Amino acid sequence: QVQLVESGGGSVQAGGSLRLSCAVSGYTVSSAIMGWFRQFPGEEREEQEGVASIESDGSTTYHDSVNGRFTISKDNAKNTLYLQMNRLNPEDTAMYYCAAHPTGGAWYLDYALYNYWGQGTQVTVSS
Repeated sequence: QVQLVESGGGSVQAGGSLRLSCAVSGYTVSSAIMGWFRQFPGEEREEQEGVASIESDGSTTYHDSVNGRFTISKDNAKNTLYLQMNRLNPEDTAMYYCAAHPTGGAWYLDYALYNYWGQGTQVTVSS
């Protein structure tokens, strides 16, 4: 059974940093394509935004709004996915989800492709 468990969310002031973790079991991170997504307050789950993805060869893709501020990475030994978030601003406030195993396409910021999801971790940024 595949399980993804996020942690590391919280409340920070604008300009601060957080590192999200996604501990994975039942699935090998090293050979996986994985992503981070976020759902903004008041929006439906289907409207969630792709934040970053990482492929098995380490290639990464970022949403324009986070490029240069966020970094996605994997620790294969710990079977864990990370999202380092720097220079946070209030517009980054959202529920953040990690996801794995996209199928049916190659745009890895498309939430609809992913088959496995975590339960989410809340990030709140105050001005």
